[in-house]
Amino acid sequence: MAKQVEITSLDLRYESLRLKSAGTERQLLVSISQHGIRDSLQGVDTKAGRVLLDGFKRLRCAQKLAIAIVPYNSLGSDEALAIIELMRISNAKNLSILEQAKLIDELNSVHKMSNSEIAAHLEKSKAWVSVRAGIIAEMSECVMKKIFNGHFPVYAYMYTLRQFIRINRISKADIDEFVTAVSGKNLSIRDIETLAHGYFKGSEDFRKQIKNGNISWSLSRLKDRSAKPTDCTPIERSMLKDLEIVQKYMQRVISRSHDTRYKSNVFFAQTNLITGGILRQLKIFSKAVKEFHDKSRQASSDLSAQ
Repeated sequence: MAKQVEITSLDLRYESLRLKSAGTERQLLVSISQHGIRDSLQGVDTKAGRVLLDGFKRLRCAQKLAIAIVPYNSLGSDEALAIIELMRISNAKNLSILEQAKLIDELNSVHKMSNSEIAAHLEKSKAWVSVRAGIIAEMSECVMKKIFNGHFPVYAYMYTLRQFIRINRISKADIDEFVTAVSGKNLSIRDIETLAHGYFKGSEDFRKQIKNGNISWSLSRLKDRSAKPTDCTPIERSMLKDLEIVQKYMQRVISRSHDTRYKSNVFFAQTNLITGGILRQLKIFSKAVKEFHDKSRQASSDLSAQ
């Protein structure tokens, strides 16, 4: 049952493990100013005091509105188990995959829990936990700070930059430079993806333009030269649309393949048939895509250099 507590009594040590979003916080501020805080903040009651785990946006809004007392619900007295409980109800609380990853990293590094133990407590597979642990391991401190401070969109990292890291062997230092250059510019996911292709696949001069902060110029050049469907023939536009659909659904399948909610034998039987068909064509498909990519590479490089 929730109780009323003073904001000053809450330990905020886990605030850096939760994503910030200026847009979401602005909307929440309006809601709280009109209706108050409807959902209780959640934390763990340790011997040293109350440690907040969930509700940092609500807390910051309360501070801006000079609200000193907030509703609070305890998830227990053990920090590790309280984190586990928060993750168990994450569907309702909408923890992102990166926030889950950070909390798992906290359980690994601070509370010395193994991935197997975490998986057992969460009633998830070891693979589910390992995937999230691996995300944190591959991220640099620079990128992590930009994302968690709300300066770089998490989706752009998960579904654009991670693909460059895995497929094109881009170094962490290059990723850091790119993220630093485009962070805090209020760019859309699509614009960041466009800039990433120019930055990592274009000329060195083009990279320098982005590093030097000439973002608008860079976007304009890329869009003017490569995003005009009227410059393409009907058959070329059709192929571009097919490629966009393939990329979109590849990303969706990668993301959704680790979902643990798949249970029925009927689903797995059909999945086995479909994935078998995909795997039989995968080698031919991969060869065709690589050849097509190589064929378009020179034109892309010439475009970025202009």
